[in-house]
Amino acid sequence: MNKKKILWILVGIIDVAIVTFLFVVHIIMLTHVVGKTPLEVQMFAKGDGLFPYLARNLNVYLWAFVVPLFVILAANIIGLVIYVKKVTAKKANITVKDLTDEEKEALKKELLKDLQEENK
Repeated sequence: MNKKKILWILVGIIDVAIVTFLFVVHIIMLTHVVGKTPLEVQMFAKGDGLFPYLARNLNVYLWAFVVPLFVILAANIIGLVIYVKKVTAKKANITVKDLTDEEKEALKKELLKDLQEENK
């Protein structure tokens, strides 16, 4: 296999792993903070560990987990759009020489049918 292809596969796997981790942290934080009374959030924030720390320091949570998640998702969407444009550009450059005999016959019949409909 091509080294470049292996590199892209590894980048994709790492990307999926990071996005999954960020989503999981985000969902856990949402379940512990959103929809709770302020007293419940304060009680949760008094504990030890990563999630109570993030509940106490929302700026750390925002810049370490939320912003990177949106940046990675935006980069993935931009990459997908570029890839789709690249693939469709390759498909758009088909010439008559690239067609098989059956495809040429089907195209010929379709063009004749269109011409006959225009003449009516």
